[in-house]
Parts: sequence; C-alpha cells; structure tokens
Amino acid sequence: MSFSHLLRRSFSTTLQRKSPSIVKSISGDIYNDRSLKRVVEKFKKSSEHERFRTRTGLYETVVRRLASAKCFNWIEEILEDQKKYRDISKEGFSVRLVSLYGKSGMFEHAQKVFDEMPERNCKRTVLSLNALLGACVNSKRLDLVDGFFRELPKKLSIEPDLVSYNTVINSFCQMGLFDSAVSMLDEMEKKGVEPDLITFNTILNGFYRNGRFLDGEKIWKRMEEKNVIPDIRSYNAKLDGLVLEKRTKEAVDLVEEMKKHSVKPDVFSFNALIKGYINEGSLEEAKRFYEDIGKSDLSPYKKTFELLLPFVCQKGEVDLAFELCKEVFEAKLLVDISLLQLVVDALVKESKIEEAKELVLYGKTNRYCRYNLTLPSDE
Repeated sequence: MSFSHLLRRSFSTTLQRKSPSIVKSISGDIYNDRSLKRVVEKFKKSSEHERFRTRTGLYETVVRRLASAKCFNWIEEILEDQKKYRDISKEGFSVRLVSLYGKSGMFEHAQKVFDEMPERNCKRTVLSLNALLGACVNSKRLDLVDGFFRELPKKLSIEPDLVSYNTVINSFCQMGLFDSAVSMLDEMEKKGVEPDLITFNTILNGFYRNGRFLDGEKIWKRMEEKNVIPDIRSYNAKLDGLVLEKRTKEAVDLVEEMKKHSVKPDVFSFNALIKGYINEGSLEEAKRFYEDIGKSDLSPYKKTFELLLPFVCQKGEVDLAFELCKEVFEAKLLVDISLLQLVVDALVKESKIEEAKELVLYGKTNRYCRYNLTLPSDE
C-alpha cells in the first residue's frame, strides 16, 4: 500500500473520529447561538463530514429555524452547498433537499433539485415523486399537484403509491375540491391501492368541517366497510360536523361512544362540545365540559379560551372570566390581546376595579408575553 494511500486513510479515519464532536458542536450552535449567520457558517463547515450529512433531523432543525426568521437566502446557501457532495447522487439525499425546500415554501428550488437529478445519475422513483408532490403542498402550490401526479408517473415509468394518492387527496381538500378527493379515492381503489386511516381522515375533515355532514357519513360508512378503525381525529372531525349541524346532544353521545371503543377524548373533543353549547347559549353545559378537561388530565389551550371568554363576558360572569384569564397567564398561552381587554373592560363595568388592575399588572409583568392592557383613564 502506498504512503499516500495510507495518509488518506489515516486522515479519513481521524475525521470520522472527530465527527461526533462536530455534530454535538453544531447542535449546540443551533439551539444556543443567536447569530444565524454563524449557524450557517458552522453548518456548511460541518457538512464536509460524511457523518454529519446523515443527520436528517439536524438539517430539518436548521432549515426550520432559518425559515421562521425568513432567511430564505441562507436556506438556499446551505442547501445549494450540499450539491457538491457525492451524496447528491443518492436519491434519499436529493429527496431530502426537495423536501426541505418545499417546507420552506421555496417550490422553484425544490423543483430544480428534482429536475437536476438525472444529470447526477440519480434515479427518480416514487420516493422522488412523493417528495415533489409534498413540496407543492407545503409551498401552497396546490394547483400543481394533480398535473404532476398525472404526468410524472408516465414520464418516469413508475406507479404512484398510497403516499402519492394521499398527497393529492390532501391538496384537493385544501382547495375545497372535496368531490375530486372522493374521485381520487375511487381511482386508487381501482388501481389496487388500499386507502388507510390518513386517506379517510383527510376526506372526513373536508366534509364534516365544511357543512357536508351527509357526505361525511358516507365516507365514514365506507371506512367501516374497509375495516379501517376510526381514531381520535376521525371522531373529532365528526364532532365538529355535528356541532356545525347544531346537534350538540348527538355530539355528547358520540363522545360516550368513543369511550366504549377505547378512544379517549382529547382537548379538541371537549372544545367541540363547548362550542356546541355556546352556540346553544347554555353557559352551564359549556362550563361543565370545560371542567371535564381538567378532570380528564388534559390542559385547555388557546382555542378553549377564545371560545369561552367572550361568551362568559356576554353572560355577565365576570368573576369566571377573571379566573379564566389567570389560567391563560399561568399556562403561558398566547391569546389575542382583545380577549383579555374585553375582560378588563367587563370587570371595570361591574366595578371590579382591583381585579381589573390585577389583570393589567399580569399583562405587564409576565415573562412570556407583554400585553398592554389599559384601564379607563380616570382609574
């Protein structure tokens, strides 16, 4: 073995030994370094090491952080830099870039990576097709999904799979084209692709939550005929449909049915019931199901308070509204300031000045969000 070969092998081994510490270092930078520019520089430098380039989750974290800061130029910088490595000839690595660009809303870049794959002798299978379809959905280019779905399988001599069909159905439902989604369900079954729970839940959400309850019931029956067992998302979609139909009592019965099938209601289930009774003007029932959230070892979330606070104030229950606001602060929930101000105003109107001042103080002094709540000028 030549000296130069031994030297290269020794150098490569040294890099592999160092890689874990490099990965640990960049992980720390991502979470702790406030300078996104330094994160980008460290990421590019660390990408030189093969072990680092296998860290899919780390790529996701960095790109998500940059996208949140709207630093799309830096996303392009780090992802385009990946193309110089031999990994780019592997379908899985290229698909990762397509997906990351898609999740960042940078569809043109995602498509470019997809189109360049043959130039790098990188075969495109259904995995690549699904990545491109997913990039369309994540980038809100929903209008392109059906066209790619129809054209690319023929061009690439591949067969769409369950993920392909589910992505197209999702795009149709997001566009409000629910009948097209059902047609796609029919098509996939004719092609021998069996729908799964994701397929049915996507369509159920579309129908139940958009005022097409009877159509939702047909899909529910079809799901049962396929022996696909409904989960919490299926039931929550149906609960929303019943509430929209002003059939709250039936929604309560459905929750009991869920329990019999060992499906535990979650906070979204209780929110649906709370909304139903608010629509019916029943404060006591709304309060009862709010209390059931805690009894079920669950925690209310933002939507729960968005539903309850205006209704409670409307009913003149300002003491309850005050307590609910304190729970918002304790849970560190980000709610619209107008909801909190509504309670402050209601307290002042009922001469509950000390409680109103307490909420204003909470708004100013809590550590997670500053709410600039105001009292009447004469106070």
